[in-house]
Amino acid sequence: MSEIERRGDAHGPGTALAPGQSDALPEKFENPGLPAHRHRMGDTDPKAAKRAERQVATMLVLSMIGSVLIIVAYVGIQYDGSFERISLSTKAIGLAMFLSLFCLGIGAVHWAKTLMPDDERIDYRHRQRGTEAERAEAVAILKEGADEAGLGRRPLIRNTLIGAFALFPIPAVFFFRDTGPLPGNKLSTTLWEEGMHLVKDPEGGRIRAADVSLGSIVHVLPEAIGELEEIEEAGSTVLNEKAKAAVVLIRLQEDRITQKSADWGVDGIVAYSKICTHMGCPVALYEQQTHHLLCPCHQSTFDLTQDCKVIFGPAKRPLPQLPIVVDDEGYLMAERGFDEAVGPSFWERG
Repeated sequence: MSEIERRGDAHGPGTALAPGQSDALPEKFENPGLPAHRHRMGDTDPKAAKRAERQVATMLVLSMIGSVLIIVAYVGIQYDGSFERISLSTKAIGLAMFLSLFCLGIGAVHWAKTLMPDDERIDYRHRQRGTEAERAEAVAILKEGADEAGLGRRPLIRNTLIGAFALFPIPAVFFFRDTGPLPGNKLSTTLWEEGMHLVKDPEGGRIRAADVSLGSIVHVLPEAIGELEEIEEAGSTVLNEKAKAAVVLIRLQEDRITQKSADWGVDGIVAYSKICTHMGCPVALYEQQTHHLLCPCHQSTFDLTQDCKVIFGPAKRPLPQLPIVVDDEGYLMAERGFDEAVGPSFWERG
């Protein structure tokens, strides 16, 4: 086999190099260099730079106006219960929010494209921590970049940028504030108290311990809910109390319950708050084989065989357990109320 044929085999079957062609790699590639720099109008024409500065400032001012219009639409368009009013408010807020976000983004992009330096530079790789001289040089480069951004030399852009960023988050204050009053320590108290019977939700009716089958899940409420619903003046109070007092009732195999569940339960029947300790969603999914309770909102998973300890998801606290007993007729009732606050863990707790 000739030398040319042997070299051809190195490139693949049936491939041969032309006479005089070498497959040896060059020792060094030539530096192709940087392309010729193309100057922008703002780099060479002061009037163009000033015009671009005014355009950026205009975009930022429009963003400020959009932020103000969000608040105006939110406060000025009051709900009257009609779909048309809700639709008008939603569209007005959406359009104002679009104006605020779009103009803020366009202003930032236009600023970067027309006024910030666009020189091509080469940065060579080096050790993660440089020498003191290199670190000092990096600080100098950052300062140089800040100077080149023109915030000091372009007060119009600087001031309108500050105004746009200052006004932009203010509408969020209105949105979050309108989600309702903070619960304070109200989550520490529910309708559950000593001797309160458990009733099915929503059909009602007391629950006998003997009727709770192995592996089943029953959604229950305190019997006092029925009395509260009869009070016409209660209004939203009924819904608030239902939300706090919702409980799931489950019967486990006796060999899967903990000492606490044995002390606080009845013959393997345990009761836990239905309200997820992450964001307050209803924990209503039960995996019978794994004995896990799941929250459908953010997938927090609670293990019933470990006193509803969190084993997956964003929740940080086990579901509060309701201690239960049976009366003389075999009906389940609360031994006392919850020993800890129900619901999300990020609220202040008494």
